[in-house]
Amino acid sequence: MPPKKILRRPQPDTSSGWGHNLPPLLRRLYAARGVTSDEQLSYTLKHLASPLELRGIERAVSLMAEAIANQQRVMILGDFDADGATSTAVGMLGLSMLGLESIDFRVPSRFSDGYGLTPGIIHRLKDEGELPDLLITVDNGISAVEGVAAAKELGMRVVITDHHLAGETLPDADAIVNPNQPGCPFLSKNAAGVGVMFYVLTALRKHLREQGRLPDPQPNLGTLLDLVALGTVADVVPLDHNNRIFVEQGLRRIRQGEARPGILALLEVAGRDHTAISSTDLGFVVGPRLNAAGRLDDMSVGIACLLADSPDEARRLASELDTFNRERRTIEKDMKAQAQDLLASMSLDLEGLPWGLALFDPDWHQGVIGILAARIREQTNRPTVAFAADDNGEDIKGSARSIPGLHIRDALAVVDARHPGLMKKYGGHAMAAGMTLARADLDTFCEAFDKAVRATLTAEDLEAGIVTDGALTTQELCLDTAALLKKAGPWGQHFPEPLFDGEFRVVSQRIVGENHLKLVLQPADGNGIVDGIAFNTGPEVPDYTTTGARVVYKPDSNTFRGRTNLQLLVDYLEPLTS
Repeated sequence: MPPKKILRRPQPDTSSGWGHNLPPLLRRLYAARGVTSDEQLSYTLKHLASPLELRGIERAVSLMAEAIANQQRVMILGDFDADGATSTAVGMLGLSMLGLESIDFRVPSRFSDGYGLTPGIIHRLKDEGELPDLLITVDNGISAVEGVAAAKELGMRVVITDHHLAGETLPDADAIVNPNQPGCPFLSKNAAGVGVMFYVLTALRKHLREQGRLPDPQPNLGTLLDLVALGTVADVVPLDHNNRIFVEQGLRRIRQGEARPGILALLEVAGRDHTAISSTDLGFVVGPRLNAAGRLDDMSVGIACLLADSPDEARRLASELDTFNRERRTIEKDMKAQAQDLLASMSLDLEGLPWGLALFDPDWHQGVIGILAARIREQTNRPTVAFAADDNGEDIKGSARSIPGLHIRDALAVVDARHPGLMKKYGGHAMAAGMTLARADLDTFCEAFDKAVRATLTAEDLEAGIVTDGALTTQELCLDTAALLKKAGPWGQHFPEPLFDGEFRVVSQRIVGENHLKLVLQPADGNGIVDGIAFNTGPEVPDYTTTGARVVYKPDSNTFRGRTNLQLLVDYLEPLTS
């Protein structure tokens, strides 16, 4: 892994009239993340953007209200990731709460269907005699031109709820609700699919209330916010103020034990105390276990876990998801070793690698290539596409992950413009995308992708960097700071959890658990000592006791034998130069 530049986040002036009741440390951290008023730190639901600002929502609400009034058959078409699973669960539960009796869901197979609403799914529903009156997509649909056309040919009405970027042509749906569709004035363009579906339900509830048609007792859609929080964090959308409200409100429900039994069971199987969780636990503990179902098997298992009303049933399904996740980790470990061998065969050093990496192995698993691309991206600091063989034997499917400075979907659009038809289909976001191409065209794609990356990035962009919030004083290096920061979130994408850096004398170091580096550190000013842990370093590390180290870390607590002490979670360290 290349050495990283340690960059300190700019510190804006905090002398203006907000945040005077905050500790100085929090004021500077919030200011560095763009906070300019106390209101931006208020996470009450009244500060959410209005759902009525979403283009197309009135038509969508009208169709759903009609479906409830006439008790039509409604089907939700989800997606095979955590956002899609939570969106599906929110739709199922919310519409049932609002009075709909006949509702079901389907999730495409990652392996046989591919992404989103396709004609194949519609034809299969017809063959099975399962055609609904109203089809609602969640977390997909904005690019499903052919799928929507197939549904409407068979007499269905289609409502699309999505958050992905729109292509040149929109599907001819009866209603489209997507903050990123052309002409939509909604302020929070960063809403996840689950957030969009929640907004539709709140607008529907308002509509039914005005018509005097709400069920009695009136449903509380706030009970769904734990699912909204999970999907928002797991989809790694930017945590703007609106999304932080969703996440904070959901976390409060989970900590109070008022979450869905499935979420509590997923935390339990991971050994996490639900009363003390943070957004990080949603992203790195619950999300991966939920995602594992869609990666290796069928996301219906994950959705069933989220929908389970019985704690016992939730625990059974959570255990199954945990098993999937363990299997996913094993597959990922093997694939990463193969990818590193492939990289080694391409170049003996980082400088000789392409700027845009595209890697393929016929034995790689389709469900894990996204994670693999992210791991290789982290290792090389290069935009990376990992490909796996499609089931038809002729095509390959790729999952791409980018680095700051390169909008990966735009880069693929450049490839498509220069080589029309090379990619049979593609789509995605700024930092992640997917594509399908013929296996025989892989070399052409590799060259075209590298050229597109080189046209956008500079050599400096390829230098790995890690951004910190500067140093903590000796007084701030304490358990109280760790507790303060944990409560100060929710932290996440574009509102990052605080990282600090400093120079330390390394009193001692040892490898624990075969792969982790345990440290005893003394700040440069010589005051006190503190424990540190760097996970997954491998057994071969430099001897920092002879050089000292510059350490990038997060303050945390560690309880051992009844005693709780400060422990630094080390993200990165490097020897001090003389």
